[in-house]
Amino acid sequence: MNQSEGDANIVEADTRMPASAAGAGSISLAGTDRQISAKTGDGSGIGKPERTLVSLGFIPLTDCAPLVVAVEKEFFAREGLEVSLSKEPSWANIRDKVALGVLDGAQMLAGIPIAASLGIGAVRTSMMTALSLDLNGNAITLSRALCERLRAQMPGQMAQRPLDAGVLREVSAAYVSERRRPMTFAVVFPVSTHNYQLRYWLAAGGIDPDRDVRIVVVPPSQMVAHLEAGDIDGYCVGEPWNEVAVARGSGEVVITGYEIWNNGPEKVLGVTRDWAENFPNTHQAMLRALIRAGQWADQPENRMEVARLIARPDYVDADFDVVKMSMAGSFRYGQAAEPVQLADFNVFHRYAAGFPWRSHALWIMTQMVRWRQLDPARDLAAAAREIYRPDIYRQAAEAVGVDYPLHDYKTEGKNSAPWTLGDASREIAMGPDLFLDGRIFDPQDTESYIRSFESNQLAGGGLPAPNSNDGTA
Repeated sequence: MNQSEGDANIVEADTRMPASAAGAGSISLAGTDRQISAKTGDGSGIGKPERTLVSLGFIPLTDCAPLVVAVEKEFFAREGLEVSLSKEPSWANIRDKVALGVLDGAQMLAGIPIAASLGIGAVRTSMMTALSLDLNGNAITLSRALCERLRAQMPGQMAQRPLDAGVLREVSAAYVSERRRPMTFAVVFPVSTHNYQLRYWLAAGGIDPDRDVRIVVVPPSQMVAHLEAGDIDGYCVGEPWNEVAVARGSGEVVITGYEIWNNGPEKVLGVTRDWAENFPNTHQAMLRALIRAGQWADQPENRMEVARLIARPDYVDADFDVVKMSMAGSFRYGQAAEPVQLADFNVFHRYAAGFPWRSHALWIMTQMVRWRQLDPARDLAAAAREIYRPDIYRQAAEAVGVDYPLHDYKTEGKNSAPWTLGDASREIAMGPDLFLDGRIFDPQDTESYIRSFESNQLAGGGLPAPNSNDGTA
């Protein structure tokens, strides 16, 4: 599969990808962490970084904020690190440069360390993460042409947000016939939360993402251009590229990632396992700086400064008035719509946002199995233990006085309101965690969760088959 999506062309990528070779084993949450401990000789628990010059990659999205803040507000410098940030055009670049050692680490989609470690879509490279950079941050945008067609036929439904994907069924046959191609949506990478969120939304509305529509890969910053050119009918991407389309009148946001899964994971800090083992003190210094940066960025009084920093040409390179929307907790679904308050659109520290829950890794892998990217015989729990390292996070959090969960797993989908995590170093205020379709994810029973989709995959029966030879992604 071609994943070199850094150029200006849409990649006709299979966003499912073939499953890699299976590794048999039972799904058990028990296990022992491989020790990757920081070294210290002074009794402080904090050792000097083995190397002080560090290069980290990022993609121009608002959730690169923790890395930018850590540089600009000198959180890295306070840890004795001189960090250079490398702006990359695509997630494939990020993955490959970290794998080859060109970058020491990077902002990554939560699925990249998992996919790289399991050999999904690329040469197998053992990666890991000990820090979640943020929760939420994505949205699904439809083109103006598609929205106008939907509004003409279903004005009542189109006035609602979030929008039920089932409305696409009502216009699909005529729309496909006119355009002579399947309805086409873009995501940023095959193993991205964007791919899984888009598929979750479509399937919940009775649309088969693999038969009824086409899904292609487009780099985040190129989404709006392809939407305006008519190459795609919609996309799922992080900010600011949804609000850019809204501001230009090119599209309308129909649902946010938060409305698909309240406070779901988004980006992580990814490194190779070899790098973490060779430079444990440098890794800990990076974690401490980024935990502090996320904490600073999550303070309401700092959000406008965060927006100004990341809007600069060397980072996101977007209009400040657009970038500030999600950062300020306000959001516009359409050009003529009034902004609404979405205080949790970007979460960098609250709700234990930095903690790398192994249950989050398990949920991502259930979606990989659901969409046939990963062999169901794979030992998911063993992979989660190897790749997600909350033990390393706790060491850094303890050093900077940040509270942390004591266990590695939590059930998702039970809480419709704020709640308190008592099983922590000190009680932590948590946010809602509902899914769009009301499902409960129990990390102790991933097999039943996966089967629940198989038995009720498409409640609405699917769309009429598109009259096209283009196939589906």
